[in-house]
Amino acid sequence: MRDMIQWGILGPGDIARVFADDLVHAPHARITAVGSRSQERADDFAAKYQIPYAYGSYKELIENPDVDIIYVATPHPMHKEHVQACLQAGKAVLCEKSFTMNAAELEELVVLARKNKVFLMEAMWTRYLPAIEKVREWLASGVIGDVHMIDVRFGNHAVWNPESRLFNPSLGGGALLDVGIYGVSFISMVMGQQPTTIKSLVKLGATGVDEVFTALFGYEGGQMAHLMAGLSLKSKHEVTILGSKGEITVPDFWQAKTVVLSVYGKQEETYVDKAAPRGYTYEANEAMRCLREGRLESAIMPLDESLAIMQTMDRLRADWGLKYPFEASVASHEKPSQ
Repeated sequence: MRDMIQWGILGPGDIARVFADDLVHAPHARITAVGSRSQERADDFAAKYQIPYAYGSYKELIENPDVDIIYVATPHPMHKEHVQACLQAGKAVLCEKSFTMNAAELEELVVLARKNKVFLMEAMWTRYLPAIEKVREWLASGVIGDVHMIDVRFGNHAVWNPESRLFNPSLGGGALLDVGIYGVSFISMVMGQQPTTIKSLVKLGATGVDEVFTALFGYEGGQMAHLMAGLSLKSKHEVTILGSKGEITVPDFWQAKTVVLSVYGKQEETYVDKAAPRGYTYEANEAMRCLREGRLESAIMPLDESLAIMQTMDRLRADWGLKYPFEASVASHEKPSQ
């Protein structure tokens, strides 16, 4: 693998622009090609970011021999098809969350990636932030003792539009796959396992998608986690990890810059990430590090964990009876294999 990693962008939408803006902060990285269903959109994106190749099809992008890795930034109902095409062509992939629509789709991609020996990683950008690295460091040190409970809140008040990706079931709308996934993934990172028990309540809106939900996760060791997420209410985007000796608070956890450690009887400690990039730089750096080292997946966001997280979200939707129009069936809410 050459030192300069050449990226392809599949789907030049809003999230791709954020990724491209942050990629300039990643050393030895450049965007070489962009692919869209529209040549005009590809040309506009290429002109803005000075990208040499602009294609009016995804196929042309995938076939470009200069591209080392492709960032898949299309709406999540299309992820399986687009990631599959990349993997079949031997292209490494960094795929936006949610990785796929359900666990069955993701399992197919994981099997394909491993069969073809191609790198694949979920772009859960929160996982790679320096502030979240500090959280993992504190947890590993045992400074707050045994973790007993996690509380996660992520409420956004979105403008009602039944045709938007947030509320349209045909586009995979709903709180779970938009904001709830951040909480499910964060809880998974801290607990290191998926819940054995899930209790939840949901408000299904006029279009049939989950607009607000709350869930309680239970674990074999007696630990608990609470998650609240919504599209029609506003709340802090905050995590509190409660241990036997103290707690860790992560304000604005999905894009964390600050984390606070409170050990009972000791002075509070605050870590602040003062770096300029918004954060997509770090997930890009991790993907490129893996490529240079010949790794097929990231230890920070391993594929088995991404799959287990998707199984947990399937269990939630099964309890709600929420099935997207393009799904053959909703996954069972039985405990997934670990």
